[in-house]
Amino acid sequence: MSETVPPELVARFREALARLNPEQRTIGLAVSGGPDSMAMLLLAHAAIPGRFEVATVNHGLRPEAADECALVAAACDKRGIRCDILKVSVGEGNVQATAREVRYGALCGWADGSGLAALATAHHADDQAETFLMRLNRGSGVAGLAGVREVNFPPYFDCRIIRPLLHFRRAELAQVVAGEAVAHDPSNHDPRYDRVAMRQHLAGCEWLDPLAISRSASILAEAYEAVEDYADLLWRQAVRPEGEGYVITPVPAREMNRRLLARVLEKLGGRPRGGDVARLLMKLEAGEGGNVAGVLARVKRGEWVLRREPSRRA
Repeated sequence: MSETVPPELVARFREALARLNPEQRTIGLAVSGGPDSMAMLLLAHAAIPGRFEVATVNHGLRPEAADECALVAAACDKRGIRCDILKVSVGEGNVQATAREVRYGALCGWADGSGLAALATAHHADDQAETFLMRLNRGSGVAGLAGVREVNFPPYFDCRIIRPLLHFRRAELAQVVAGEAVAHDPSNHDPRYDRVAMRQHLAGCEWLDPLAISRSASILAEAYEAVEDYADLLWRQAVRPEGEGYVITPVPAREMNRRLLARVLEKLGGRPRGGDVARLLMKLEAGEGGNVAGVLARVKRGEWVLRREPSRRA
């Protein structure tokens, strides 16, 4: 029941929503049945009763998936909250990544179709710290280290995603759902997954402060947005279409050249990793050409010419 939720956490949740949804329009909650998203459900019921709806996704990857959706629906029914169960199918390949894309697609489609102001997910400070350190360990740049954004707009949807729990700790959310029925995904305890291994290592590092790491990620997100705005300006000045491709006139700032190069590759249909873009940049700076993600690049009179690789005939 809402009266069992610690009042100070309800107040903080209400403050976060006031910042992220200042018009106080109806929002949607993505609730999986796990402890974090169930805590978000209970906090919303206490903080903004009647101003949210709930959706839960049955991905069918585990036999327990339908039961977890039923758990969410029962918790909502008990409190008079509308809950929609969205059934999806996940294809082959990287199951975790594919499932995430399919889940977000279903949830954003639901939010758009329901006319909701935003879709709230239950990412919290510990999630952010794990993401930050995992990406730091992989040598990510500013975009990766910015981590999970408090607000973002996924491509192909009008849906706005907000994360009102990003400055809450996992332990605080556990207080909210104490005594409540919640689902537990066994994969969250499998150290074969990078995130689980990082979580277990972090648990033994009391000197690391996930809230401080989360704040650093937020600052980097602001820096990333500023650099992206500058890249928008430079795009109009340093990039021009030519035939079926683009020509880049390099600018003095190497980081901006890397961003312009990545944007051109994406516009030409490539989806390169950051390391691929960095290696191609080094080749172009040395006056050499290259091929990345099906895009050919060469140097011509000090400029970089990029076009799609011609399709091969049988």
